[in-house]
Amino acid sequence: MDSSIVAGAAFAAAFGWFVVRPMLGRISPQQARKLVDGGAKLVDVRTRGEFAAGHVHGAVNIPLSDIGTAAKRLAEEGKPLVLYCQSGARSSSAARVLRKAGLVVHDLGAMSRWE
Repeated sequence: MDSSIVAGAAFAAAFGWFVVRPMLGRISPQQARKLVDGGAKLVDVRTRGEFAAGHVHGAVNIPLSDIGTAAKRLAEEGKPLVLYCQSGARSSSAARVLRKAGLVVHDLGAMSRWE
């Protein structure tokens, strides 16, 4: 087999994983809406400035930089969480931190996915 074909296939597989991996574990916009309607807390993990510039109605702002310190308070509230950010990268990071702290977390990903 030609080495350029093998290299191209390896690149395509790696690139595909890079694109698909962040979507693993994400919930659909419909699931997010249902969870929030059922009492889950909608959390925007973007910066305070980003939140002030526009956010999903009903969301609370807990920037990613504050997630670790907010985990205990969120756990005491006992509500499941639905997280979002601008692109999905920060919500994914926040979800990992909060799950390690024992919270029930659902990652919507990008704010644009909210319906």
